[in-house]
Amino acid sequence: MPKPLKFLAFDTSTDRMSVAVTDGARVWQHSGPGGAQASTTLIPAILALLAESGMGLGEMEAIAFGRGPGSFTGLRTACAVAQGLAFGANHGAGIPVLPVDTLMAVAEEARFQQAGAVAAGDAPFTITALLDARMDEMYVQSYEFRSGGYMSIKDCELIRPENLVPGASARLLAGNVFGVYAGRLPAGLAALPCVEAFPTATALLRLAPALAAAGQCMDAALALPLYVRDKVAQTTDERAQLKADAQAALAAPVIPLQT
Repeated sequence: MPKPLKFLAFDTSTDRMSVAVTDGARVWQHSGPGGAQASTTLIPAILALLAESGMGLGEMEAIAFGRGPGSFTGLRTACAVAQGLAFGANHGAGIPVLPVDTLMAVAEEARFQQAGAVAAGDAPFTITALLDARMDEMYVQSYEFRSGGYMSIKDCELIRPENLVPGASARLLAGNVFGVYAGRLPAGLAALPCVEAFPTATALLRLAPALAAAGQCMDAALALPLYVRDKVAQTTDERAQLKADAQAALAAPVIPLQT
């Protein structure tokens, strides 16, 4: 009988901080404000959750964290904390880290919420994950779920809401953009189910065993955040143009998305 796999997982890529730990059978979880606050609250939350579970950091198979894309500050916080904890575990011998794409975690969270609608067999099921990137843009990536695993259909893209084309095979949209950009998403998307989902730590825990078995764990020194955007601010002219575009889009007739 295989030994239970113990993982610590956390994500601070959005305005929600999510932490979870498992002993292979039970799960302990915590959530709180993300963003800049996570830099001061993440480690205390992790230590409190480990204490609640009765497990030590050195018992973990690996430390899974959301590597991005997402908030620059949040991604740097998650990566730094994962590295620091991993280096300090097992009396300095260290344990591996497991960087996980945040959009894959979004897809998994939506699949878990919609478990009754997503076939568990071999039939492929395509989920398009969307995360608000601010600056009137969003991150988008589609995944095919088959036989308990995910395959990325194409690389993550940074797009305007109006330019979303999920692909003919998409059966589910998942993410945190439906309220923010409801008036700007293409009306044709109303035919697809939309699931409000975030990259939760519990989603990371569900993904971790398969990713670890596939050799995705690595030495902490090699772990880096995944940045898709190479700029974090807009010029005054860019903000003015985006505001004008948004007002024009809101003036056009739209069909509400399903929720």
